[in-house]
This record gives sequence, C-alpha cells and structure tokens, in this order.
Amino acid sequence: MNTRVVGSLQEDIAISYLKENGFEILERNFKCKIGEIDVIAKKDNIIRFIEIKYRKSNVAGGVFHAISQKKLIKISKIANFYIMINGLTNSMFSIDALLIENTEITYLENIFGGM
Repeated sequence: MNTRVVGSLQEDIAISYLKENGFEILERNFKCKIGEIDVIAKKDNIIRFIEIKYRKSNVAGGVFHAISQKKLIKISKIANFYIMINGLTNSMFSIDALLIENTEITYLENIFGGM
C-alpha cells in the first residue's frame, strides 16, 4: 500500500477512536492557504485542533518525535485562522495530537501549551 492509502486508513482509525471517546467531529482535513489540520473536533466544550501521526514502528523516535516545533507553529496559525473565520473567539481551544504506533493509540491534549 502506498503512504497515502495507509495514511487515510490510519485517519479513519483515529476518527473512530475520537467518536468512541465522545468527540464531535467538526472538520476533517481542514485546508487553507497556510496548510492543513487533520481533524477539528469538540469535546468538553473545547474546540480541539488534532494532528494525527502514525508510525508502524518506533524507528527514528516513533510518533512522539514526529511533530516538530515548526509544525506546531503552523497548526497554531491555521487554528487561529479557523477561529477567526468561524467567529469562535469566545470559545476555548486546544492543539492536541493523536498518535498511532502499530495498534496502540495515544491521545495528547494541549501539546502546544495553549493559544
């Protein structure tokens, strides 16, 4: 399977996990001129901008090393754009990550330290 197909399958697994854990999916693959956010969801009255990362092994540091500071800054800019165009400035937000390594899923909240 090519990486695009594998990525799509892993994203489907992530979406299922989020729904099973009480997340309301607002957007999937939100794109703008700045870039793309994998999932925008809502849980506990918090809008969550979620980066999904998959690794089939922990070679090269595994999924925990897959999200760089540069990527987090880009996600933050996209999130701020989304907030602005949807008039959500009075809502609470979080940049989160859903990490899939083999079949293990780890959900990390507020990986950017707030917005």
